[in-house]
Amino acid sequence: MQSVISPEKVVLVSVIDQDHNAEQVYEYLDELKQLAETAGLEPVKFFTQNVSYANSKTYVGSGKLEEIKRYIKDNEIPLIIFDDELTPAQLRNIERSLELRVLDRTNLILDIFAQRAMTAYAKTQVELAQYQYLLPRLTRMWTHLERQRGGIGFRGPGESQIETDRRIILEKIARLKEDLKSIDKQMAQQRKNRNNMVRVALVGYTNAGKSTIMNLLSKAEVLVENKLFATLDTTVRKVVVNNLPFLLSDTVGFIRKLPHKLVESFKSTLDEARESDIIIHVVDVSHKSFQDQMSVVEQTLKELKINDKQGFVVFNKTDKFSFIKKDEDDLLPKNKENFSLDELKSTYFAKLSMPCVFISATQSDNILEFREILFEMVKKVHFERYPYNTI
Repeated sequence: MQSVISPEKVVLVSVIDQDHNAEQVYEYLDELKQLAETAGLEPVKFFTQNVSYANSKTYVGSGKLEEIKRYIKDNEIPLIIFDDELTPAQLRNIERSLELRVLDRTNLILDIFAQRAMTAYAKTQVELAQYQYLLPRLTRMWTHLERQRGGIGFRGPGESQIETDRRIILEKIARLKEDLKSIDKQMAQQRKNRNNMVRVALVGYTNAGKSTIMNLLSKAEVLVENKLFATLDTTVRKVVVNNLPFLLSDTVGFIRKLPHKLVESFKSTLDEARESDIIIHVVDVSHKSFQDQMSVVEQTLKELKINDKQGFVVFNKTDKFSFIKKDEDDLLPKNKENFSLDELKSTYFAKLSMPCVFISATQSDNILEFREILFEMVKKVHFERYPYNTI
């Protein structure tokens, strides 16, 4: 009988500071938990600390660090993950104190991207981001090796070895950037060759259901999992709605605190969205913080200078939507938990400056209305581009 390997246990750590209240921090930790599970880990406990600012040396204070140390020792936890990008000094100090492997949010996301990258393009993008993350942390990694290996023949390699590795990594970064430029040119030419067709891009927070909608519209077999970053590589398919053909692309999902270097590396992947005619913003309306997720996507689109395109919002996963009925004498303001779906629809129909539709892609609920909105938008662009064509 084949034995089943248990997931590696891990604890997650964050701080409640002047910029983030407890509710936000636990929501972020819940997302970090999903990221850890996506990476094949088993989160077993959250640790938080109320501070004005994260400790510049150890992220959390010495007392909290000692509490964490006791827990991981008593429960034989081999790994700890912090919900922010740690500085090289913080990583080094925490590892020395806890005597175990330490990851930060950036490192975890990079690992997930490395697992999920399928094409040469995505692998090159991830590798570039990994080396850029690694470069300022070389000293910390060598001290880690010294402690782990030690002894005759394995003593610390010294500064000269670090400098050698720094040169090697800088050369690899330069080569990877050149490789990406070459692939970018090829992909730009491919996009140019498709310019005669209307192009539509699906964007949204990770796990909002973009790939499910892609499969629904195009019958493409795009990977769909209930995990963050199930899809990294952009998929483009020809779709026909009411005899009108267009190209539909599914892009990598956005997320809070997405590492800056990773955003830089993956900007080219989002060229499909940048060069599209229509943007479909897919939102998981069943998520308790879908409004915050919408803001993350909108801000990212703004940073990429693709927030001025025509499009519409698709509120997906209505089949999973639930709310708590609000008492009539309750004076607290309404929020997502005590808004009914009909109330939410009315609110967003009036609030948004663009069309919106509420659907369930998995249950095919309200798909006809969704397709009709999409058809009208594609038809408008098509006739603006080809005024004498008929469908």
